[in-house]
Amino acid sequence: MFIETETTPNPSSLKFLPGKPVMGSGTREFATPEAAEASPLAQALFDLGDVTNVFFGADFVTVTAAPGVSWTDLKPQVVAILLDHFVSEAPLFAAGTAGGIAVPPEDEAMLVEERDEDADIIAQINELLETRVRPAVAGDGGDIQYRGYRDGVVHLQMQGACSGCPSSTATLKHGIEGLLKHYVPEVVEVRAA
Repeated sequence: MFIETETTPNPSSLKFLPGKPVMGSGTREFATPEAAEASPLAQALFDLGDVTNVFFGADFVTVTAAPGVSWTDLKPQVVAILLDHFVSEAPLFAAGTAGGIAVPPEDEAMLVEERDEDADIIAQINELLETRVRPAVAGDGGDIQYRGYRDGVVHLQMQGACSGCPSSTATLKHGIEGLLKHYVPEVVEVRAA
């Protein structure tokens, strides 16, 4: 088995491609070692001590290194853990946990109360996010989560390599905001959640 790596716009994150599906559907982010307890793979990566974020995409794993950590030293360790996991066909999530369920925690619910009269606008926004934005963001080792729409403002949360990336603000403001404003005239602004 061979695991490819790709750089991401975030210099702290690398995208690892095992050549097989990682998540059957959806994505999952682990931002703390405690959250990683739901996944033996994520926990093994955090146990290296130099990892601050693990993100599972459809066919990739994005790992974020702690500030000051050299990928020259960390990359072989990450590849070894990923190889062990995928060659052994170990489960991605611990048995008896709800780790595989991609339901946002309570604190990640919608940021604003949406109105019924905005349903068509919200549907258009979500369609564009699914068909145009998410594939592009996944290409950079991350994902984007819709967190609400109200009074022309769309709230989005960046995940994986995209969270904490120096260019994520530009991606939101110039890329995603421009796309949404073009196709959905009611959108006036995009804000990071």
